Amino acid sequence: MLFCYKMKEIEQEKVKRLEFLWILLFMALIGAVIGGFTNHLAIKMLFRPHEAKYIGSWRVPFTPGLIPKRRDELAVQLGRTVTNYLLTPDTFRKRLLTPDMAAKAEQFVQSRLEKEVFNSKRTIAEWLELAGVSDLDLVLEQKTATLIDARFNTAKHAILSGTVEEKVPEKWLLEAETHIPTVTSYVLNRADQFVDSYEGKVMFQRLITDFLESKGTLGGMVNMFFGDSNSLVEKVQREAKKFIAAPGTTQLIETMLTKEWTKLKQRPMEELVGGFDWDGLSITLRTYLLKELDVSNRLAQPIHYYWSTGAAWTATNLTPKVIEFAFTQAEIQLEQSLKRLKLDEIVKEQVDTFPVSVLEDLVLGISKREFKMITVLGALLGGMIGIVQGVIVYFTNIT
Repeated sequence: MLFCYKMKEIEQEKVKRLEFLWILLFMALIGAVIGGFTNHLAIKMLFRPHEAKYIGSWRVPFTPGLIPKRRDELAVQLGRTVTNYLLTPDTFRKRLLTPDMAAKAEQFVQSRLEKEVFNSKRTIAEWLELAGVSDLDLVLEQKTATLIDARFNTAKHAILSGTVEEKVPEKWLLEAETHIPTVTSYVLNRADQFVDSYEGKVMFQRLITDFLESKGTLGGMVNMFFGDSNSLVEKVQREAKKFIAAPGTTQLIETMLTKEWTKLKQRPMEELVGGFDWDGLSITLRTYLLKELDVSNRLAQPIHYYWSTGAAWTATNLTPKVIEFAFTQAEIQLEQSLKRLKLDEIVKEQVDTFPVSVLEDLVLGISKREFKMITVLGALLGGMIGIVQGVIVYFTNIT
């Protein structure tokens, strides 16, 4: 009997232990389910529901989710975070406005210049057409012709509007006056040569004959007195040569030329050249200049035809200065430009228009593992709490 009683006690003890174990397991399972579900629900309630839910006019509590409900505040805060900590002027300076970036920009710009401009077969006319300028050769010819005519008429009016002395440069006038003795010597020398020549002799003979014949009987008597007309011609020639060689003749000619030169200087230019074919000269000059200008052919050449050293010149003198100026101005205006861009407002507007479902997928896609660990941790803590509760319940029942 004693043995049976002890065996019964042992069986009862086993049953109590088994009940205790089942209580612990049950409480742990319940706690784990509650903890895991609670954390999972809390994570879901960050985004869901996307909109407020109503029963009649009564809004269901905790709707919409935390992030949709605080969307405006999130957008504002995110915009401030971006402008204050992410896209700051210092960030742009460190990333963009560096010597390395300047060198790369200079290299890029220069390479494009050389490829698209200096090594291009595109003609100047084609470049102008790209800029919206067409038929420039015709326009230039018309403008040039108009300019030539205007300048020609201005010069013509300037020439014809005064006297010779007013229009001819003073240096030229003085130079011409110094040549009067030379002209006098030349005239007398040529006159002396003519008197000695056969043509001069024939001329004197004809003049004497005509003169004597015009005097009738008196002329015949003079001719008989001198005998042969050749001797009279020779005498006239000798006297003419003496006259030409006389010093007074030189002075006479110089005086006459000086007086005529003085009169010539006082004469209006229009009297001297007024009958000149100015229209013909204008047409000839215009035709010649337009032919020499040859605008169509000159515009049909590429840039490197006229500027073969353009690439080297720009690489040394233009591109580095342009890039330096651009980077300097960018650094000076960077802060103001970012303020004018109002990045915080842009971020806010984008967040406001961003679908909550897409934002949810984005956040969950990034933090999926962490959220799972939070759910597991909730289940683990819930299980541990369940075990503690089970122990408390067990010992409470015993007492």
